[in-house]
Amino acid sequence: MINAKEFWNRRFSDHVKETSRYLKYIFNGHIAVAMLFFISALAYYYQQWLLDLPPSFPTAVITGVIFGLVASYSPVRTLLKEADLIFLLPAEFQLSDYFKRCLYYSFLIQLYVVFLLAAALGPLYFASYPELGSQHYLIMIVLVLFTKVLNMVSNWWMLKERNPRIRRTDQTAKILLNIAVFYFIAKSEWVFAGVIALLLAAVFLYTYMISRQKAGLAWDLLVEKDHQRMRTFYRIANMFTDVPHLKNTVKKRHLLVNAVVSRIPYAQEQSFSYLYRITFIRSSDYLGMYTRLVLIGGAAIWFVPNMWVKVAFALLFLYLSAFQMMTLWNHHRTIAWLDIYPLRHEWKQQALLKWLKQITLFQTFLFGLLFIFQWNLLGLVIVWAGGSLFSIAFIQGYVKQKLV
Repeated sequence: MINAKEFWNRRFSDHVKETSRYLKYIFNGHIAVAMLFFISALAYYYQQWLLDLPPSFPTAVITGVIFGLVASYSPVRTLLKEADLIFLLPAEFQLSDYFKRCLYYSFLIQLYVVFLLAAALGPLYFASYPELGSQHYLIMIVLVLFTKVLNMVSNWWMLKERNPRIRRTDQTAKILLNIAVFYFIAKSEWVFAGVIALLLAAVFLYTYMISRQKAGLAWDLLVEKDHQRMRTFYRIANMFTDVPHLKNTVKKRHLLVNAVVSRIPYAQEQSFSYLYRITFIRSSDYLGMYTRLVLIGGAAIWFVPNMWVKVAFALLFLYLSAFQMMTLWNHHRTIAWLDIYPLRHEWKQQALLKWLKQITLFQTFLFGLLFIFQWNLLGLVIVWAGGSLFSIAFIQGYVKQKLV
């Protein structure tokens, strides 16, 4: 007989130890300072932008989309492992209390997203609809939480369904209906919101009827969903520290690989140059992170009106890119062949430093183009000159000392 409560406490304790071990590296001093500056600057200019908010701004649409997506995205963390498919499957009827605790935990850890987005949207909503007041907005937040509970329970029911097409159709319908509900609530059109809410309730009822027809949980689906979320967490943590058990995925990307390695000469001392470039392109981590940093930094530079803050954002995201891409150094640490080949250690160091300089200088070039499009020649010169000097100094100074 399995004690579901004791089993949950043990599994939850292991999960907290595993995640907290990596969270302390993610929220280290470097990232904390950078994010504090980024959020502070955005909050200041967000407040300034609200002072000139046009009356026709689609606040209800934005509120409906964000709150609808937040309510719809309600995954259930089960903390199951692959071995549970063998050892726990026969005891599924004894684990109802365990899965209830999974639902409670899943809801609680997602509350911070609701409150953060509600706090971010609050000033925009009050500026657009001052006549509705804070009480209306508070009611809307309560309804988001209530709807999120219903969506989470509905998602749990759908985890008994093995057909991915049915699951996607169900999720799409709930997303659209949730967005529509909160769009009409944001505009205080309660009749339309009530009609859409009835349709959403019908979808929940249909999901419940489907789950009643299933004999039991799809355990392999539960394990795979939980592993997908942990892999996402490990990929983020791997950008800050080593995650030995992370399973990386590789994509071919022939065109990009040919573009970055075509000019590398066929020579022994260029082996690591070739390796680091194709790793950067083909790995599931580096290219995506680099692209996101370029896009987020570019958006901040484009929308912030003050030139010096634009320059500060450019330097901030150059720093973040170089800092995050440092993990290329340890990407192949578990491959013994690299230590067997007759390749010098300084070749490895020189190859990574050269590649980091190239991608940060390319990022500097892209940031400078934004100043050209805004006819800000002084900012262009400062970013191209200052960004280039900063990239070279940071890589040759800080990064080089870390590559040991």
